[in-house]
Amino acid sequence: MPDTQPISALRTALAEAAAEIDVALDQILPPEEGPEAPLLAAMRYAVIGGGKRLRGFLVLEGAKQFGVSRQAALRVAAAIEMLHAYSLVHDDLPAMDDDDLRRGKPTLHKAYDEATAIIAGDALQALAFGTLADEETHSDPAVRVELVRCLARAAGARGMCGGQMLDMLAEASGEVLDEAHVGRLQLLKTGRLIEFSAEAGAILGKAPPPLRHALAAYGRDIGAAFQIADDLLDATATPAQTGKRTGKDAEAGKATLLGILGLERARMQAERLVDQARHHLDSLGERADLLRDLAGYTIERKS
Repeated sequence: MPDTQPISALRTALAEAAAEIDVALDQILPPEEGPEAPLLAAMRYAVIGGGKRLRGFLVLEGAKQFGVSRQAALRVAAAIEMLHAYSLVHDDLPAMDDDDLRRGKPTLHKAYDEATAIIAGDALQALAFGTLADEETHSDPAVRVELVRCLARAAGARGMCGGQMLDMLAEASGEVLDEAHVGRLQLLKTGRLIEFSAEAGAILGKAPPPLRHALAAYGRDIGAAFQIADDLLDATATPAQTGKRTGKDAEAGKATLLGILGLERARMQAERLVDQARHHLDSLGERADLLRDLAGYTIERKS
């Protein structure tokens, strides 16, 4: 029987980090006042409360390895969560995935309207980069520039946006993608932002290149495992368990590794990625134990 203590400690740490990140978001987001109040309310609706905060947690734990101040790490975690929230708001739109439920509540375009959802997503993206560029995040301009550069790369045409485009093109064409093409699609759409989240703490801490590369590789592997786990949940879980509509990949005929490999081989692939991710942390010793536990959690989670 697996030891439940590491899982319990990790869940506590995740919950505590999520609460801290929400406080940071509340401080960074402008108050709901003035003529722009409806937009500001929509931004808060999209990003505060709910969600696993896995990306933000990666920033906090990565930063902890290098003695980075909690305040600096929380600001970067909040920036990444705003960027992630923007992507979800846009993905949920009728022109994209056309989803009505996200994190157990109506998607932003359902709670408000489509135009407000588009503008709120745009504003969250802008605020994410503005937060990274602010000297309150780090005193060294070179560190701030590197954070902005790496997040832009993770989110742009060769990252998250590119992956979304590949997903849409494959769905529209009905083309049957092979394992390599699906892997690239998912690496861009989901993996790049998780990879950057793991690396961001090392950037903040001006870590030596080998340690920075180790955290980035760790993030890349758990990002791939996370996406396989998401595919498994979409196929096997209920909306009540996940807080969003399930079965939509099969319904839309989307290419997934689960569809190519089958249930058991997909699970085995995710487990191999988790083992690989843990080995990337060998040079960090015991202080990275929560990150090791997180790798396993990415495929054991139920939502």
